[in-house]
Amino acid sequence: MASMAASSSSTFYTNLKFATKPNNKASSLLRISLCHNNNNHEDNNNNNSNKNNLNRRELILRSSEIATVGAIFNFGGKKPDYLGVQKNPPSLALCPATKNCISTSENISDIVHYAPPWNYNPESRTNPISKEEAIEELIDVIESTPADRFTPRIVERKEDYIRVEYSILGFVDDVEFWFPPGKGSTVEYRSASRVGNFDFDANKKRIKALRQELEKRGWASAETI
Repeated sequence: MASMAASSSSTFYTNLKFATKPNNKASSLLRISLCHNNNNHEDNNNNNSNKNNLNRRELILRSSEIATVGAIFNFGGKKPDYLGVQKNPPSLALCPATKNCISTSENISDIVHYAPPWNYNPESRTNPISKEEAIEELIDVIESTPADRFTPRIVERKEDYIRVEYSILGFVDDVEFWFPPGKGSTVEYRSASRVGNFDFDANKKRIKALRQELEKRGWASAETI
């Protein structure tokens, strides 16, 4: 035990550096600097770097796991039966009570779910287009507008109706566009998540992004959201 203590003491004092600094009021000051402080600092930097790399790897792994689980358990669910143009009265479906849906069919007083319709031939447009041309413009904007990591896929198209599925990690949002007959150049729409209670405004942000791109082509909105 004595030899071990002596060895430990010898190692400790070997790593110490002594320096003296002249002082008019005292003969000298003894300063002790521990050399292993620098080594500890380097070790901490290495540990932090390893932790950052580990966190990035964990994030990638967890994202892959979420995607796999979403595919296995089909988080997107099946297509709701109430999608499409309702018959009485003709309109798109209303939203459920959850806060992950917006629709032009809602009452304007419903600030959570209401969204204003669009007009592809507003008064400010100098070169009016046909409904068919408007549908082509809308499809082009859907396919070219960044969708906040969602992937859009047009799954249904009729002469006055388009339905798009926006998917991410197994989750699906249904977005519908309707060109109602007898309402001039009005376009109504509905954007809703299939599951969950909240969407962190994903549907509103999506519709806003599409509207802003359409406005560059001459479209207009009754209001902004």
